[in-house]
Amino acid sequence: MKPDRNYVFTERAHFMCPNMHFGIMAKIESNYDEERLIQSIDTLQKAHPFLQSLIAEETDTGRIYYQIQDYLNIPVMVKEEVALWQQDYEEISVRGWNVKKECLLKVAVYPKGSEFQILFIAHHLLCDGRGLLQLVEEFTEHYANGVMPQFAPEHVIQGLNDLPPNSDLPFISKLIIGDANRRWKKEGQQVMYEEYSAFERAYIQKHKIKREILTVCNRELEEILVLCKQQNITVNDWLIAKMMLEENTNKVLIAADIRNQTKCYKQGAMGNYSTAFSVSVKKNGEDVITLAKRAASQVINICQHPQKEMLVLACYIHMLPELIDAVAISTLGDFASKAGTFVGKNMFGYGSQNGYSITNIGKIQSNIIAEAVFIPPASPANKKTWGVLTVNNHMKICTSNLIAER
Repeated sequence: MKPDRNYVFTERAHFMCPNMHFGIMAKIESNYDEERLIQSIDTLQKAHPFLQSLIAEETDTGRIYYQIQDYLNIPVMVKEEVALWQQDYEEISVRGWNVKKECLLKVAVYPKGSEFQILFIAHHLLCDGRGLLQLVEEFTEHYANGVMPQFAPEHVIQGLNDLPPNSDLPFISKLIIGDANRRWKKEGQQVMYEEYSAFERAYIQKHKIKREILTVCNRELEEILVLCKQQNITVNDWLIAKMMLEENTNKVLIAADIRNQTKCYKQGAMGNYSTAFSVSVKKNGEDVITLAKRAASQVINICQHPQKEMLVLACYIHMLPELIDAVAISTLGDFASKAGTFVGKNMFGYGSQNGYSITNIGKIQSNIIAEAVFIPPASPANKKTWGVLTVNNHMKICTSNLIAER
């Protein structure tokens, strides 16, 4: 491997999985000026190498890495009807995403005199949800106040050495992945990116997504915050319990920010610095607070044990990249691979496709961003996904349901 290349390892599952893009729609309280907007987008791009990059593949090894381009424009689409922003999001999604030819960020803007709304859509190879929120904030600060975003060199997670100590897989998990790797090598196959791209477009066109947005306003949110503080739980714990009760499920997958735990993260850098783990609590008629306390206890336990918290990342690191490439297309498409199907059904959750997931990217206060909603990726492993973002004491929960056409 060439030392100057940012190779894709832990993010590679998102390279080979449909719907691995997401967005933030934000209302900006500032006069719309097209020239100034383009200037701010260009300034943002210069601060982040991954915004200047395409995904390239080594011909001899098949390894995938970020490759900076001399000229790569972030596409900016000016739209007229803000009420149709979800339709615009779907139109961009259904075309698929060729990461070897297209910038990892796409932008739509909705002008309206003294204010405007802007939609950032990112591929998961660019960043995670918190990284996208950072980009939106940097853009608005430059657009409204001329604040320059700081240049942030990027180095994504390359191996176990970048994770906290004791993050490696348990012995049994290593055996299972080792067996899957051997099966894949025995098959002697390879998924070509063009083949995967055709599968991705067909999958997205066939499986529609229904989205709804719930707003939790000042007073209601304040009551929730006070209650959580009194009960010594977090808002995330409350959200887990709320989803469990509303969806009648005992298991919820949550995304966890690990920026401060990785050795490779540089302040302000793009890339994926999150892990995911499941919280499983059997419900026995509890109310939301009792259930949230039980969920909180489990979250604390997982976060105190890197082997549990980093499990999904360690799996990606141990698994052959070419096998990861085959997981979605063999489980959900027509590519024949027993190894890929085994991993997809038993480890990625593509077999049952009945998971429930929450990604809460946090809260901000802003005198420029009036409100914003986080549109989460609709993973094929999930039946429903919640994306949560709180701006100026208004929490918005965007729910995404994956619906197969009949």
